[in-house]
Amino acid sequence: MIWIRSNLSLLFIMDGFRALIWVTFIHSLAITEGLKCYSCENCDVPIENKTCITDGLCVSVIVRDKEKDKNGVITSNKYIPRISRRCYNDSRNFLRGRPLFCHVNEALKHEQNVVCCSDHLCNFIVPELAPVPQPVNKQNSDLLLTATEISLTIVLPIIVIGAIIIAGILLYYCLHKRVRPYAPPLDQNSDTSLLMGSQPSSLKELYDWSQSGSGSGLPLLVQRTIARQIRLCEIIGKGRYGEVWRGNWRGENVAVKIFSSREERSWFREAEIYQTVMLRHENILGFIAADNKDNGTWTQLWLITDYHENGSLFDYLNRQTVSPTSMVRLAHTAACGMAHLHMEILGAQGKPAIAHRDLKSKNILVRSNGTCCIADLGLAVRHDSKLDSVDIAPNNRVGTKRYMAPECLDETINMDHFESFKRADVYSFGLVLWEIARRCSVGGIFEEYQQPYYDLVPSDPSLEDMRKIVCGDKQRPAIPNRWQTIESLRVMARLMKECWYSNAAARLTALRIRKTLSSLAEHEDIKI
Repeated sequence: MIWIRSNLSLLFIMDGFRALIWVTFIHSLAITEGLKCYSCENCDVPIENKTCITDGLCVSVIVRDKEKDKNGVITSNKYIPRISRRCYNDSRNFLRGRPLFCHVNEALKHEQNVVCCSDHLCNFIVPELAPVPQPVNKQNSDLLLTATEISLTIVLPIIVIGAIIIAGILLYYCLHKRVRPYAPPLDQNSDTSLLMGSQPSSLKELYDWSQSGSGSGLPLLVQRTIARQIRLCEIIGKGRYGEVWRGNWRGENVAVKIFSSREERSWFREAEIYQTVMLRHENILGFIAADNKDNGTWTQLWLITDYHENGSLFDYLNRQTVSPTSMVRLAHTAACGMAHLHMEILGAQGKPAIAHRDLKSKNILVRSNGTCCIADLGLAVRHDSKLDSVDIAPNNRVGTKRYMAPECLDETINMDHFESFKRADVYSFGLVLWEIARRCSVGGIFEEYQQPYYDLVPSDPSLEDMRKIVCGDKQRPAIPNRWQTIESLRVMARLMKECWYSNAAARLTALRIRKTLSSLAEHEDIKI
């Protein structure tokens, strides 16, 4: 048994060795003779001995093609696979190890496919074709493409134009937010009577109508409508801000202050202050409307107010003298206007305290009944009592140098303390009282009109000139001796001196000045 098993094992070993020798021989023969492949132009027929020897690769190709006859003419639209087998020599392999003819684009594998191999007769394998992709509806595709093209052609320009328009509007609004508080004026040729409707037809009705509301002035549309209906008649004054015209609205005179374009901030500020709630007062210039009008060359900035034919207190005193009664009336009503400005009115529709900052005889107008009203609020400042802050005008203008208080001249005024501005107004008001008193005629004796410090500084003094006289030398306008012999002039002289103190805290308040002049008027039996 053991012998038999040994013989069988030896037999198996001999057979394995014999097979290894045979394989090695066949392989050496293949290496010697080359790689044997099937090679035929059309392999739809059975393959017999159509072989070839190559030093390259065996290739099998399958192609989806339409049915053709022997002459290559298409006989039907039916697709049938055609298989061909080839052998390629190594000379066709341009890139070593990566034969280009063996690679097919994935997107084309449903049309043709290739298999390359390097074993004897290995290209008998049939390559597989990928599934045919579903056909796309060309008509629907064309319609979709057309709709997309139309959308891009029409919608895109609309979006771009809309974005440009919106950007332009935002830019215009940002640039004109501060200096164009009112909407553009109405067309001059439009019928504004429809807009006026049942609105006032006279200045008296206009004031009554505006005071029936919040007290902050007329609605902006009404203001623009009124401005469209004004006819300019004659120029009555000029200043650094522009011109003042006498205009006519429905048969009544109005004053039209036309600002130059460089004074746009002053125009906006003055219109804003005039429309402060509860500001309207008989001794504050009556505000009617504000508007910006395009005259074709440039934009005119209009501020429309009451018209007073006597003009400013400066003009009035230059033209004529006043009696003691007229003097007290002028001084008392001007003090009433200043006191109303300085006073804060509490309540839901209250008024903030306001300081004028440019009080002088040229900014006080004389009404036909001999009383005064304060005008030109372009430099005014308001006090917010809740926040205890001062709303200072956003422009570069300063008050008139001749009327500036000492603390303004030497720049020691506390700009964060509202009382400082009120005290500066009181100093300026003292100089106005001096101008009025000089023109008071008693027994035919009076002084010629002069501006304060006329004998100490030039006609157009500089800040340095005024600082030297007022702050350095502490000089004040001269008080004539004759004033001490007349009761009304003596009271006026005392008031002036108490308004001129270098120490601002020692000056009288506007309310105290008003009460003193009111008592003087009662003593003189003057009807205000």
